Amino acid sequence: MTHVPMLRVHGRDPLFGSAATPGDKSLSHRVLLLAAIADGDTLISGISGCGDVARTQTALRRLGVTMKDTAEGLHVAGRGPRGLSGPPVAIDCGDSGTTMRLLAGLLSGVDRPFALFGSPGLRARPMRRVTEPLRAMGADISATDGHPPLVGHGGGLRGTSVTLRRASAQAGSAVLLAALCATGETRVAYPAAVRDHTERMLAEMDAPLRWSPRESLLHGPVMGLAPPGGGRYPVPGDPSSAAFLWTAAALQPGGEVHTPGVCLNPGRDGLLEILRRMGAAVAVDDWRVVHGEPVADITVRAAPLAGVDVGGPLVPRTIDELPLVAVLGAVAHGRTVVRDAAELRLKESDRVAAIVDGLRRMGASIHARDDGFVVEGPTALHGAALAGHGDHRIVMSLAVAATAASGESQIEDGDRPADSFPGFVKTLRALGADIREEG
Repeated sequence: MTHVPMLRVHGRDPLFGSAATPGDKSLSHRVLLLAAIADGDTLISGISGCGDVARTQTALRRLGVTMKDTAEGLHVAGRGPRGLSGPPVAIDCGDSGTTMRLLAGLLSGVDRPFALFGSPGLRARPMRRVTEPLRAMGADISATDGHPPLVGHGGGLRGTSVTLRRASAQAGSAVLLAALCATGETRVAYPAAVRDHTERMLAEMDAPLRWSPRESLLHGPVMGLAPPGGGRYPVPGDPSSAAFLWTAAALQPGGEVHTPGVCLNPGRDGLLEILRRMGAAVAVDDWRVVHGEPVADITVRAAPLAGVDVGGPLVPRTIDELPLVAVLGAVAHGRTVVRDAAELRLKESDRVAAIVDGLRRMGASIHARDDGFVVEGPTALHGAALAGHGDHRIVMSLAVAATAASGESQIEDGDRPADSFPGFVKTLRALGADIREEG
């Protein structure tokens, strides 16, 4: 008999305490890739232990990069900007769209035939946003009706001007990684500001790059790159993981959670702005810059919440956390609207349909829109049997909602949080949640 992993959550007292979050997932992917093509070695500490980042590590090993775990962190031996050239290679990206999209850019610039494939879920993810701008640079790369697998042979790129149709940091980063080996200037224009981790890291590595919130320019080919962080790169805490703890704190009177050392990249701070708008108490302490990235200690305290309208430029800054906005809207007074977020339907699951289905089962008044959802609150949530839709962020969002619901909730796909937040259950339990994993 097959046991399906499941989370069981009993609603109880508000969450309270301090919790460290895993190393930032987005930064972990990028520092691995850029350390691999640096001139010199890099010691990465605090790297995310999630499944998606593990896929990037495995991919780099397939490409010939030497990595060694030490007591201090992960030691990566850099091979230089063209060091990933070589014989044909096929790489399994699993469920990680970030791994696939960023590798597509990196490998398009070097002389090597490649094939990138993945899980059934990844094969449903859109890839034209990456392949089209790369092909405009002269890349030999193709997809299957705009979806994985991606097949190509890198090299021979020329700088060009690319205007992205969607505000996608992954697409922009793929182009910049390819531009490192392209001849001439490459310009990437975004329709809205996005997280600029790649730009900040490349700038610190002495790449010929300049950027603003809506535009990045890089002049290639780049002949040498300094190691990230000068050879020692500590990865700060992940705001997308901390977001689940902040939301859980805000759901019930008396809730308070402190998260030290969290990355506060301006493309990632949307949920904190939304929490403030809704009325939660948000404190930002010990703000500092670590290797180009803003980092701070964040405390969120519960307070009466009011509905909020989320759309426009705020959406890219909150794209991974929007299911949590639905959870907050269910307990807030008044109407909460999320719009301009059709991208949610193209993630690991259709996150609009998934969060609407889950919260309705818990008694929330919520309905879907083509580009988001509308929630009428407040609602007294109750426990229910819930589908996880194979999506780590949906599983965790529903688990957070269940901490403030009456009775017990059972959430399928209880193993999925490890995709981005290893230790999720243990962390919630340490803050007072009654949650356990079964199966």
